Amino acid sequence: MIVRSVNVLFEFYKSSIGKKWVVALTGIVLVGYVFGHLAGNLQVFLPPEQINNYAEFLHSHPYILWVVRTFLIVCFVLHIVTTIKLVMENRAARPEKYKMKRSVQARIATKTMALSGLVVLAFVIFHLLHFTARTTDSRFKPISEGGSLHGEYDAHSMIILAFQNTWLSGFYLLSVFLVCLHLSHGLSSLLQTFGINSKGMEERIRFWGQVLAWLVFVGYASIPLAVLSGYLKLQQ
Repeated sequence: MIVRSVNVLFEFYKSSIGKKWVVALTGIVLVGYVFGHLAGNLQVFLPPEQINNYAEFLHSHPYILWVVRTFLIVCFVLHIVTTIKLVMENRAARPEKYKMKRSVQARIATKTMALSGLVVLAFVIFHLLHFTARTTDSRFKPISEGGSLHGEYDAHSMIILAFQNTWLSGFYLLSVFLVCLHLSHGLSSLLQTFGINSKGMEERIRFWGQVLAWLVFVGYASIPLAVLSGYLKLQQ
């Protein structure tokens, strides 16, 4: 019974509709994470103990945290791989002239979906190594151990120390920009997959999707820009 169910799901995934549903469902998960992560990160503008207590709370349940991280990574990779497969299948199914015409008419967000996904994947891997595994910055350990942190969960100092590096801040801003470019197009595509995006609502959904995406960009971008401008500083 289990084997038969797995085979049915695999056959569904092999179809174009199945891939679109996988992209849409994983997209919902990732959009939820984008908003949740932003809400957590914006606590850096509050007193340092706020985001530090938040970081300590998250790490007080390590097994649950890693299950969530693993689930998110699987969804992210599956989202990118399936999107690339859809792009390749669509290109293979279209005549050359039609494909050229569509390429001229396509929106920038649509044409860069696969490439932006790969860039963001590279950033996510680096982000995990940088902030989670702490393997790329020797300062990310307590002062008592030769680092620059006021405790094991001093997320406030980690964020500021990281974004004082202009190259890292630039890579972060580029990645967030690509995420939001992806998001500005993805919302209408997601609703269309579920049959919600009616013709009369299409323009409004596209407009508000873009507004929401760029508000998210402003939220994420505000953190490195606040650090580089000197507005956010290390606690004494």
